[in-house]
Amino acid sequence: MLLGLEHVGMTSSNLDRTIDFYCGLLGLTLALRKKNTRGEIAFLDTGSGMLEISSPYAPVTRSRDVPPHESGIRHITFAFDDVDAITIRLQAAGIEILEAPRPAIFTEMLTRVAFVRDPDGVIVELVERAEGR
Repeated sequence: MLLGLEHVGMTSSNLDRTIDFYCGLLGLTLALRKKNTRGEIAFLDTGSGMLEISSPYAPVTRSRDVPPHESGIRHITFAFDDVDAITIRLQAAGIEILEAPRPAIFTEMLTRVAFVRDPDGVIVELVERAEGR
């Protein structure tokens, strides 16, 4: 029986900066931070799953967008009660805003959406859920 989404793994070029973005700005909680032989790992808790952030000792290049014709993870999404407010907060912190808050297309699932980039270029979608979700 499926219990839920456990975590999504990501790579960071600067773990402190990544933790500041996801925990300090978006509100995730640092659950674990630990060094290993390859670098450092942190688990950031969303309340309904985690991000596993790997920060290797080796140099890390910026994330690239997955083209529409290529398989891969295109973005990561977090639900908020006020997308406009969180977008203003991120913009004030100098975060790249790809798409300002707007009405969602799939109104059965979401009411508002916005898109930003994390410090390594990963696309992050910010959403407000539709009523009943």
